Amino acid sequence: MSKKTLLESINTPSDLKKLNKNQLPQLCDELRQFIIDELSQNPGHLGSSLGVVELSVALHYVFNTPYDRVVWDVGHQAYAHKILTGRRELFHTNRQFKGISGFPSPKESEYDSFGTGHSSTSISAALGMSVAAKLKGEDLRQVVAVIGDGSLTGGLAFEGLNNASINPNNLLIILNDNGIAIDPIKSGIGKFLSNIHTSATYNSFRFAIYKILKWLHLMNDERKNKIIRLGNSLKASNINKNNIFEGLNIRYFGPIDGHDIQGLVHKLEKIKRFEGPKVLHCITVKGKGYKSAEDSATVWHAPGIFNKETGERIKENNEQQPPLFQDVFGHTLLELAKENDKIVGITPAMPSGCSMCFMMKEMPHRVFDVGIAEGHAVTFSAGLAKEGLIPFCNIYSSFMQRAYDNVIHDVALQNLKVILCLDRAGIVGSDGATHQGEFDMAYFRCIPNLTIASPYNEIELRNLMFTALHHNGPFVIRYPRGKGYVVDWRKPMEVLPIGKGRCLKKGNQLAVISIGPIGNKVADAIELLDDDKEKVAHYDFRFVKPLDTDLLNEIGDNFSKIITVEDGVLNGGVGSEILEFMSEKHYQIQVERMGIPDQFVEHGTPNELYEMLGLDAKSIYKKIVETLKK
Repeated sequence: MSKKTLLESINTPSDLKKLNKNQLPQLCDELRQFIIDELSQNPGHLGSSLGVVELSVALHYVFNTPYDRVVWDVGHQAYAHKILTGRRELFHTNRQFKGISGFPSPKESEYDSFGTGHSSTSISAALGMSVAAKLKGEDLRQVVAVIGDGSLTGGLAFEGLNNASINPNNLLIILNDNGIAIDPIKSGIGKFLSNIHTSATYNSFRFAIYKILKWLHLMNDERKNKIIRLGNSLKASNINKNNIFEGLNIRYFGPIDGHDIQGLVHKLEKIKRFEGPKVLHCITVKGKGYKSAEDSATVWHAPGIFNKETGERIKENNEQQPPLFQDVFGHTLLELAKENDKIVGITPAMPSGCSMCFMMKEMPHRVFDVGIAEGHAVTFSAGLAKEGLIPFCNIYSSFMQRAYDNVIHDVALQNLKVILCLDRAGIVGSDGATHQGEFDMAYFRCIPNLTIASPYNEIELRNLMFTALHHNGPFVIRYPRGKGYVVDWRKPMEVLPIGKGRCLKKGNQLAVISIGPIGNKVADAIELLDDDKEKVAHYDFRFVKPLDTDLLNEIGDNFSKIITVEDGVLNGGVGSEILEFMSEKHYQIQVERMGIPDQFVEHGTPNELYEMLGLDAKSIYKKIVETLKK
């Protein structure tokens, strides 16, 4: 009978606390190997999770979770946390349909104190929790925000830091500094962190002086703040640097080795007793403990299935397979940029994810990775456009939500030529509710001056990019994650007429209207019909805004039944838009809408989710048959 490992004995943090400190390095080794074993078979976010194994163990060893709150920024780094908090046996279902989420979710566990799928939210949320604890008289409750240096490039993180410096709280901010988000960080904050150094001896000395003055009754809050400011000034002069945290009166500790588990435990036990906001700066290695992930952090952020022994990533055979939509975008952007020197690329920390890396490699001076700062990306693009450049600003659909005001105020209101490319639009898959790009058509179509389009396939994506280049004004192109539909996609580009759709198939009884790549599922559904196939027409509208009113009038005059199909929310989406048109024009026509209902969509493969939502080809086929019979 094999001996039980330490990890197998840990079902909750209370089990973890039974270990002595000398056992913690072994537990970390076992936990790291467990993550590697599981993710080699079930893909997930490997590198970031390996980098915080020691930190995860130390936090649950020192703090009284779940009473003490730990907020994990983004959530990519929360796998070890999940395994230590009762989900080890379920971890093989991570990111799978009806399995556990790849991100922290309060619905899933009381140890997940806050839902985090987008970046830079942890400090604000944790500060709210810490202030609430103060107001409720819960003086023993500790609150910890764990934020990566990549997330610190987001503006919300700075807003949280600013507010933490003035509100009464005992917030502990742990800065997980590994020098990389998904791609290497290019930012002022990154340079600052690489240079910052604060003496541990200095911190200990200052705290000792504080305790003596307090014991002598010579210390109160006002004097404390004055002394801190004086100390910060002297230290800054001494080391010829300014510490942004201590400049905000937030105590700074570090940098320390984030992989020294015993040192982490010692430091956390010490500083958790300190009152007021504080930062612990931990230096970590993304992918720690797995050489391939350490050597190539971007590739191994989420590597897919791999051979854990050799480090070989197992890829499907892509020969004669359609390309990824994002690769078509990236190659086409480079092709256009070679012909037009006014074109520039902007991405909020996703050059590899959106494939702007192709242009970045050949034209680094014309591509700007602005960090995880979507609002800034949009307004920065507006400034470039104001001066005559042509910015292609690529932001994932769900992340674009954070730049909504910037699009309205800085782009649309001024009618600037900014081309907004929304990658990952529609159903995304295993990243789940925080990442599904389901809202963009509804939230953008009400904004004046925007032209909004979605390509049927890769050739149409190229054509829409070319069309946007020749259009004066803001232009939005939404397209999905993953493979397209056309192998031979490198066709000469053409300018498409703005606001004009097309008839893909003629019919005489029922018109099916689709927008974007989901139209391919409609085409598949129509192919399943037998005798009824001739009754069904199929229209690809291409443009969400402006709608093709000529085509709608033609449909209204010739059909009594319509089905609209969209990879987006029904509330306020394209189906609603067509209903509005038919009502205003007094057409007596039956309209059935297919899309995403009023719910957040869970994680699973796209095929599983489309089937669940009734948006797969078989479900569309059934809807067509039912509608024809009515």
